[in-house]
Amino acid sequence: MQQLEVQTDLTVVGGGLAGICAAIGAARQGSTVALVQNRPVLGGNSSSEVRVWVCGATGHGVQSFARETGIMGELFVENQFQNPLGNPYYWDLVLLEAVRAEPLITLYLNTDVRSIDAADGEIRSVTGWQMGSEKEIRFVSPAFVDCSGDGLVGVLAGADFRTGREPRSEYDESWAPLVPDANTLGSTILFYTKDAGEPVRFVPPSFARDVTETAIPDRRVIRTDMNGCAFWWIEWGGSLDVVDDNEAIRDELQAVVYGIWDYIKNSGRFDADNLTLEWIGSVPGKREYRRFLGDHVLTQQDVLEQTAFEDRVAFGGWSIDLHPPGGVYAAERGSKHWHPDGNYHIPLRSLYSRNVRNLWMAGRNISASHVAFGTTRVMATCALLGEAAGIGAAVALRNGLSPRELAGSRFDLVKHALTRADSSVLGVLDDDPANLALSASVTASSTLTRPAVEVSSGTLPLTTDLGMVIPVDPALDGFELLVDSTGGSLTVELHDPVKPQNYLPAALVDSCTIEVPAGEKRWIRVPLSWRPSAPANAFVVLRQTPDISVHTASTALPGTLHFAHREPAPDEQWTEQFRAWKHILPRGGLCIRLGDTAAYSASKVIGGYARPYGGPNLWSSEDLAWDPNPWLELTWPEPVELSEVVVILDDDVQEDLINLHHHRTPFESLPTLIAEYTIEARNGEGAWQPVAQVTANHHRTQHHRLEVPMQATHLRLTAHRTNGAPRAHVVSVRAYGQ
Repeated sequence: MQQLEVQTDLTVVGGGLAGICAAIGAARQGSTVALVQNRPVLGGNSSSEVRVWVCGATGHGVQSFARETGIMGELFVENQFQNPLGNPYYWDLVLLEAVRAEPLITLYLNTDVRSIDAADGEIRSVTGWQMGSEKEIRFVSPAFVDCSGDGLVGVLAGADFRTGREPRSEYDESWAPLVPDANTLGSTILFYTKDAGEPVRFVPPSFARDVTETAIPDRRVIRTDMNGCAFWWIEWGGSLDVVDDNEAIRDELQAVVYGIWDYIKNSGRFDADNLTLEWIGSVPGKREYRRFLGDHVLTQQDVLEQTAFEDRVAFGGWSIDLHPPGGVYAAERGSKHWHPDGNYHIPLRSLYSRNVRNLWMAGRNISASHVAFGTTRVMATCALLGEAAGIGAAVALRNGLSPRELAGSRFDLVKHALTRADSSVLGVLDDDPANLALSASVTASSTLTRPAVEVSSGTLPLTTDLGMVIPVDPALDGFELLVDSTGGSLTVELHDPVKPQNYLPAALVDSCTIEVPAGEKRWIRVPLSWRPSAPANAFVVLRQTPDISVHTASTALPGTLHFAHREPAPDEQWTEQFRAWKHILPRGGLCIRLGDTAAYSASKVIGGYARPYGGPNLWSSEDLAWDPNPWLELTWPEPVELSEVVVILDDDVQEDLINLHHHRTPFESLPTLIAEYTIEARNGEGAWQPVAQVTANHHRTQHHRLEVPMQATHLRLTAHRTNGAPRAHVVSVRAYGQ
């Protein structure tokens, strides 16, 4: 047996998505990192060992423009490119390659942390046993990030924590129980099947649960085409201790899985003769355990009211999603959901311990109530928290600050670091003084100033109310729609969503009723007007009018969305789960002509927001058929010294990318990304000098570091080809010196 000591700037314990993103985030800030994972693969619940879908703020399409950017966004986009079929082993590779690409990260797999050295409210080291190699490794760092899920590091260090459910009186949460208890969300084991092409019998093991003796067949949906997380409800252990009773929980879950499979194969109720088990999990996917207490405890109100924290470092959008402690055997529904109206914010003060000075936490152990945890726990959100904690830890160490000091008087340091890293934050302007682009003016070869979609691909009758989100910048003075009519009147309303990250009607601004004469393919003018105090989105409602049909198109304008109003299903009737507006036309839209707008102006690439927020926040050229090589040009009044140029492209955060068999998108590279572009710079009237040439791009963010810094007064980006979009889009252009 060897005894080793490893010294790094930061030790990250836990190699799930939170730990991966914490390690990468810190390493990109210049910190050396030891990433310690107790399993042979990375990914935690998303890995090939457990195979839980990576869900996040999109809420399976409920929220709009909600897909994560930053490191989690990179992983989503890279997996889409490398692994469009959702192979879980390829996902493992995507994660492993992302970690190995960072030279400042040293990865320790199969290393189980079992003890720590801590005193006076500070961790000095953690010690783990590396199975297989029989090494005892002591990790020494000035700061630690607990991404272990169960929170072993924090509890051994004496960090304040909670388990179970707080009483309603503690945070005034309507979904909290009146009396506190130790119940948590349970664990799950999943399984996959395949068609063997010939009859395959199944002899159940002796321990298989006879599900016909339970209410499972009556209360749960079971179909032969279901796999993986479609069986998320195979959950148990919420009334037990999910750590102390882990082995018993695993045994019971496997008994249930084999019992369900026996029911499918041998009950005679399913066409399953040729089906066979392809994979069954052996590691329970845990949902909840310890939640550490930081300087802020995120609550139900913070989520639903979308509290705009000054120290926000990440966002979520998944519903508050709580499950009954009885899990698969519970008499009530398997889950209940309460969706916020849009994405909500998560503060830095929820990502560090209030009483252990050098302990950060990310993932499913952050400072949140049980109710709020019901939404922050999904893995893509955990990944954002990991990146924020990793960057925060690195920035604090570099500047000699405690986490509390960083979240308070010096929050500007982490804010600028997160912005520069293109992390997932909402409503945070790029005002980093290091960004030289902020002092430049910008021009373009063309700009989408009078946007229109005029080529019809079909019609949609107004048999229900339709909704449409369009950007308003600086004002809306009517628009035109292409319609068919047998005669009649159309009522149209304009609503303000109120919050810039929301895409639902909230406050009526204007309305009108238009007489529409009979005829086909008529352009009608809708005389609605609005001048908001800042760029915003308008939610336009076309009221149900069966005599009128609107024309649809195969493409849509950037930043627009389309909805149909729906009535609640019986189990949604007037519950918090119900969302009346449902996305339609996912990659298309309505035939529309907007008036003059600045929503797609070249100035959007300087400063501003790096994702949709009160508008699309990007530059769009005119159609490539008219401007085949569109360009953007930054100009400085005096020469600046350039050492790095960063380009952020449009990776269409409305497109929901989820790994592991949930669904497929019809492309490997997102069409809105520019596939080929060049960057050039010049000083004064001198010749243009090449800075970068990019081909076959499928990434959102590209960093171009100059081998030799240069003086420049002009910087030009020229787009040569997209991955399929009809126009070139750029979200941000940034420039930095030494």
